[in-house]
Amino acid sequence: MTDISNAQLMDRLKIAADNVGAKLGSLTDADVLEPTDLPGWTRGHVLAHIAHVSNAVARQAEYALRGEVIEFYDGGQGGRTQAIEMNAGHSAAEHREYISAGFTRALTVLDGLEDAQWELPISYRNGTVRDGALAYWRELVIHLADLQLGRGPETWSKEFCLYLFEFLADRVPANVKLKLLPLALPPMTIGSGQNSVSVQGMLTDIAAWLSGRTPTMGSLRAEAAADSVELPKLLPWPSAFAAK
Repeated sequence: MTDISNAQLMDRLKIAADNVGAKLGSLTDADVLEPTDLPGWTRGHVLAHIAHVSNAVARQAEYALRGEVIEFYDGGQGGRTQAIEMNAGHSAAEHREYISAGFTRALTVLDGLEDAQWELPISYRNGTVRDGALAYWRELVIHLADLQLGRGPETWSKEFCLYLFEFLADRVPANVKLKLLPLALPPMTIGSGQNSVSVQGMLTDIAAWLSGRTPTMGSLRAEAAADSVELPKLLPWPSAFAAK
């Protein structure tokens, strides 16, 4: 996944934004209030977060171009939570408007970057503008699945799933080594602990599980020492505020 070019990443971002926009067209005010699988979050919370993260990524790039590094979210983690709660109850039309504006802002600044500018430092995980753009891709694809509007994890591309394996390796506990056995693909290993667990299933189901989402194909099976076991408990999602 590390060999994806900046131009290719922009293509993925535009497609992801288009996919979100297409699913929001027929959303009603009642749909916005429906709960999701994310604890305490309605669709409105997810939609507010998509708009907020769009503006956060845009801010990172805009300030980086000025030679400045600022917090990923305006007001930090507390500002993030407050903004989501304040905007979650908006109407479907308001959510569409805010998300569209966020997409335009973020994609415009990223699309205008020269190659060297993708490597400018930002605060997101003490990384670069490119790291922020990759995070934006993850957010758009995964949160579209969270909206439960017909594009679940089963629609995730092989490229995206393999990228998630790389990024989410930090979720593997220190004492565990996961041998991932996606059907019809070569085995992969993440983690370096002494306790080896094999996880077999469809590629998208493994990626969904690693990302804390419900696998939609029902294919996962875990084994340790040739015996069936429960899927191991994973560590928290890597924080936007953590050092890389």
